[in-house]
Amino acid sequence: MELLEKDWYSVEPEDTLQAFDVTRDGLNDDEVNKRRQQFGTNELQQKKKRSILKIVFDQFKDVMILVLIAASFLAIIFGGVEYAMGTSSYYIEFINGGVILFIVALNGTIGAIQEVKASNALDALKKIGAPTSRVIRSGKTIIIPTCEIVLGDVVYIEDGSIVPADLRLIESSNLKIQEAALTGESVPVDKKATITYAKQLPMADRKNICYSSSIVTYGNGVGVVVSIGMKTEVGKIATMLNDQKEEESPIKKKLNKVGKILTIVGAVAAAVILIIGFATIDYSTNKSELLRLCIEPVMLAITLAVAVIPEGLPAMATIVMALGVQRMAKKNAIVRKLPVVETLGSATVICSDKTGTLTLNRMTVTTILTSDDILKDKVVTIETAAKERDKYRDIIDCGILCNNAQLDENDPTLTVGDPTEGALLNLGAAFEISYKDLRIEHPRLFEQPFDSNRKRMSSMHKFKDGPFLFTKGAAEELLQKCTHIQTSEGIREKSRADVIAIHKLIHGLSEQALRVLGYAKTKVDENVKVEDLEHDLVFIGLVGMIDPPRKEVINAVKTCHEAGIRTIMITGDHKITAKVIATELGIYAEGNLVISGDELTQMDDKTLNESVRTATVFARVSPADKLRIVKALQSNKEIVSMTGDGVNDAPALKSADIGVAMGITGTDVAKDASDMILLDDNFTTIESAIFEGRRIYRNIQKVIQYLLAGNVAEILLVLVVFVAHAIAIACGNNNLFHEALNPIQLLCINLLTETIPCIALGLDPAEKDIMKQKAHVGGSLFEKGLIRRTIWHGAYLFLISLGAYCLGDFVFAHQGWINSTGDLEKLDGMTLAFLTIAISQVFHSFNQRSDKYSIFSRKNEKNLLLPLLASAAIVITIGLAMISMYADGNNTTRVVNEVLGMNQLTWQGWLITIGIAASVIPAVEFAKLLKIN
Repeated sequence: MELLEKDWYSVEPEDTLQAFDVTRDGLNDDEVNKRRQQFGTNELQQKKKRSILKIVFDQFKDVMILVLIAASFLAIIFGGVEYAMGTSSYYIEFINGGVILFIVALNGTIGAIQEVKASNALDALKKIGAPTSRVIRSGKTIIIPTCEIVLGDVVYIEDGSIVPADLRLIESSNLKIQEAALTGESVPVDKKATITYAKQLPMADRKNICYSSSIVTYGNGVGVVVSIGMKTEVGKIATMLNDQKEEESPIKKKLNKVGKILTIVGAVAAAVILIIGFATIDYSTNKSELLRLCIEPVMLAITLAVAVIPEGLPAMATIVMALGVQRMAKKNAIVRKLPVVETLGSATVICSDKTGTLTLNRMTVTTILTSDDILKDKVVTIETAAKERDKYRDIIDCGILCNNAQLDENDPTLTVGDPTEGALLNLGAAFEISYKDLRIEHPRLFEQPFDSNRKRMSSMHKFKDGPFLFTKGAAEELLQKCTHIQTSEGIREKSRADVIAIHKLIHGLSEQALRVLGYAKTKVDENVKVEDLEHDLVFIGLVGMIDPPRKEVINAVKTCHEAGIRTIMITGDHKITAKVIATELGIYAEGNLVISGDELTQMDDKTLNESVRTATVFARVSPADKLRIVKALQSNKEIVSMTGDGVNDAPALKSADIGVAMGITGTDVAKDASDMILLDDNFTTIESAIFEGRRIYRNIQKVIQYLLAGNVAEILLVLVVFVAHAIAIACGNNNLFHEALNPIQLLCINLLTETIPCIALGLDPAEKDIMKQKAHVGGSLFEKGLIRRTIWHGAYLFLISLGAYCLGDFVFAHQGWINSTGDLEKLDGMTLAFLTIAISQVFHSFNQRSDKYSIFSRKNEKNLLLPLLASAAIVITIGLAMISMYADGNNTTRVVNEVLGMNQLTWQGWLITIGIAASVIPAVEFAKLLKIN
């Protein structure tokens, strides 16, 4: 037998048996072994995961990281050369290189720890499979492990069974299967072996096929295994999960883009330094001195590489997002992948599964009608009907007694049994009628169970004046069995006008996507034969039910629309139902498209890419369709969030920029494929997550603007002082404009004095209108104005730092405001430049809270952490300077001075330096006042 791939729902049962060369008695052992060897086991395969070493290695592929690694090794190598020549203390360069390597290793470790989270999606798919199954082999029914099932096996399923593989039914008896997790259907699906289809159908409409991992809720059946393992519908989902590439998050892409830009800037600046440096060398000197002169521009280029790269940026982005994760956890959103918190803030489209996400995933009766209501064309809500309990008592009693479901003891909103019948029990509770007490009071004498041919169920119960038969089922079919109708005036024969009125109302309710059930009753003679009771029934009324939308979602969708975020419903439900729910929630409006699975299948990728621009509802779709929709949206440069709870959502959840799974109703597969889990299954939690994401995005921009302004100042300072030194040399003066900043000083600024206030900026409260702003779309974090502010802020910091450097080199020593002698005189300018740029950056952190409002404005929300951390940064900066300046012992002082480059300042020197640094606040305040910031 060859492996067969075809639409088995279009093949007759006997033809299916023949195709698999099997009888109703099943396979024999020899054939089982042969097929297992040929087609494999009934298990899901998982793709090979990345090794820990590969994950660690991948952390160091970033261009910025590679530049830092190169800089650190060059510092160590050239330092060793200088030490061997006796022209330098080797430990200074060794410390420079070692500190840089430590920072690189720290960032790499943090990244690796985040990524060592193996995907458990396929493991979860395995867990939801049945551990054992009942199969018929050689005419005997036996129980075997599910993984041992082979193609062509004959499988028996019954109430409570988990379907072990994809089956083509050959026998069925009142069979109902819950497929919500796979197809999105909110109610169990009637399955029937005798149906055969002639046309192509979506998965949810194939009534003669049972899918692996779905659950039998009623009846029993026998089926032939037509697909196993990775060939089942669940297996195809597993394949799609395997095929999904791990996409970089938007924030990582944007940070990488920033890194590449900075690396190019640094490379150009370093090239300038090397060209000028080598051009000004006196090549006639001795070899030892020549080597030293050649190493100087190289070391300065390394310094520039350190200056251009904001070492604290990756760590600060991680800290800001991690703190956002903690805040979101308090709001019932568990983030599984750190960059998700920012990505949500960039979301432009939310693709949401309907069942269980936008709706309650709980059938609920919304309309109840007696015959009088129907004849008056009056639609009655439950709230209205509850005020007239006696009027609707017969309908309530029928719904409770002709019913096999029970309510969960711990949670009455959950049903043990058919969800539709559970809705009828909850209806009774709304009328304050206990289903348990009613069933005790009127015990069941006989039941004629529901089947898909009759489309109804009947049960006979004991009453004081004799037994009564209650029947419920599909309204139009039930009406054909009724000869009478019950009104407020009594029971009378039904008329043609009655039938027309009832059919009209049924049609109206159906157009509102309500599932309509009809009710009837009749008094039964105690001696009547119970085989045929469903005739001459009395019609008593109707109920309409639906899986209702979550009320809170309406406001959430509205808020998302105001934020420029489009919500799209993707569901396995029917087109009419989906459109009604979407309209009620505000997702669908006139002019939007509603696309069915059949229509989507007919579309090529180009047509779909155009259609998703206006489509807000996709109905009757398959897992592969959902994946196509997400891909089409992404091709339109949308940042896509996909929410869902079923197995069928997993591929799209994994492919989307951010996948959001439901924590209560969500399957393990959906959770493990997601980036974020909502503990309360509430769509409105996504609104809070988007708010938090936008806050984080804006705060990361503040951090970037703040850090890069300092980097601009550092680069310009190092470059300009070097060029000035080269010009001085060319003019014959070697004692002017020595080194502006060394690598250790730059690392101290970038990792301590800048980073500490950054933490407070990362926690800055959100702007009040943040949810009325457009989503941040595009590949760059540099929005309009950010580049301009970064350049001019950096230019101002550079000018005051250069001014301080010149004061140190030309004024302070002559005024006695700095103590230095001999070789240490060359550190005068460096001391002032370091202190000015470090302290001014701390003051500048207050400017970053708002680009529009003054730091003293009441429009800014309070951030008490910023003054605290800014004070800490200044204390640390001054403390390091003090240690360098005033360390005891000449040798110790010389070592520390060579590392940090500090000479002692008098109180006048400190006062002038701090005053210069603080000038950045009035400068930016003035720019804000003139609206040129």
